[in-house]
Amino acid sequence: MRIKLPHTPYISQKIAIDLLNSGFVTLNKGIEPLSALAKEILDSDLQREKALEERVNQVLEENENEMEFMQVDRKNMFWLVKKKLAKDYDVILAYEDRFNNIAHLILEAAWKKGLMDYSVSENRVKNVIYGSIEDYIKIYEKLEDVVISKIDSYKRKLIPGTEEYDIVFERLYEEELRKKGML
Repeated sequence: MRIKLPHTPYISQKIAIDLLNSGFVTLNKGIEPLSALAKEILDSDLQREKALEERVNQVLEENENEMEFMQVDRKNMFWLVKKKLAKDYDVILAYEDRFNNIAHLILEAAWKKGLMDYSVSENRVKNVIYGSIEDYIKIYEKLEDVVISKIDSYKRKLIPGTEEYDIVFERLYEEELRKKGML
């Protein structure tokens, strides 16, 4: 699954909590600075991907007539162009490799900024960060279903996409994350 910008605060919080609870990492300045750093790195990665996708859309629009003439599937062409331009935007498209890279960036930046110390191999700490990202992604879909069913059970029906729905969804989602120990 692809990470979306609204998820980064939750993922970064989970990373900080999991590192704190690992037993072999000492957070020198607490959870918040580490969480903020992880969020910054995740956001930066997502912004690069967004810039890449905007460029891909621009290229496709510029070549719309040729694609139509040759009856090229836009979705497939989008992926091919994205794959070709990914390196220029420093975007890793394979999620496993991407999450591994993000985990490495978070570990390196946190250590350099003195936010944490650890008594095990760098790889073991990186695996905790990587695991946090993967765990969040696995849990997200389940929690989303729980929250949607709770909203559906309300006497007063909320309309998806409205501001009220989004506020209630966010509140219930955070409540479910707390229950799972992710906040």
